[in-house]
Amino acid sequence: MTDIESRIDTSRPHTARIWNYWTGGKDNYPVDREAGDRIRELHPGIGEYAKADRLFLGRAVRHLAEQEGIRQFLDIGTGLPSADNTHEVAQRVAPDARVVYVDNDPLVLAHARALLVGTPEGRTDYLDADLRDVDTILAAAAKTLDLSQPVALMLLGVVIFVEDDEESYGVVRRLMDALAPGSHLVLSHTVTHPDMPDVDAAVAFWNEHGTPKLTQRTPEAIARYFDGLELLEPGVVSCSAWRPRTPTPDVAMYAGVGRKG
Repeated sequence: MTDIESRIDTSRPHTARIWNYWTGGKDNYPVDREAGDRIRELHPGIGEYAKADRLFLGRAVRHLAEQEGIRQFLDIGTGLPSADNTHEVAQRVAPDARVVYVDNDPLVLAHARALLVGTPEGRTDYLDADLRDVDTILAAAAKTLDLSQPVALMLLGVVIFVEDDEESYGVVRRLMDALAPGSHLVLSHTVTHPDMPDVDAAVAFWNEHGTPKLTQRTPEAIARYFDGLELLEPGVVSCSAWRPRTPTPDVAMYAGVGRKG
């Protein structure tokens, strides 16, 4: 058994594997499917949220590569590989795009090394690190990315696992401070909202039974992550409402894209 395999805990549901289950993936265990079904009972639309977040990733990466000329992506909290991963979307537009994935989930790392293979012209790399390990991430990412040039920092559904507000804002700020002007922040986050009370019940169930525990924030609190950045239209909105091809119902995942001047 490898070191990575020994770190995989199949006795408790894990967010990356449940997310994989909701989006139709096969990289999950009975404990994940059971928890996923229970959460879906509490909040029937949760599976659509997972899919909407994935589609937002694709639209954001495509926009940055096509319209903003971004050729470097630092994707922290990668999650299990699925269709249209960051490098696939970016390298479809620009084959020379470089992508560094970061995650601390051993199952994600095992699959990433096997499946996330980039184009010959570009480059794809994978780091085993926690979001909070800012210095480690930046030092290792610099071996693949040129941090003196613009980078898209991808933080989809990951700062929800940093409970303390100031710590979470500080981590994002430190990462963005280290990136060159013209870099972009792409962030999505589970929201708590008076119009979506069933989301709170689903999150409470998850935090009682699953790992790692997550923190909801209001739309206003999520917008704070973009302080000091130029928000691209339409601002911080439901991820399904960020430049969709067709109108889609709002989901309890809010997202935005901001540019560093």
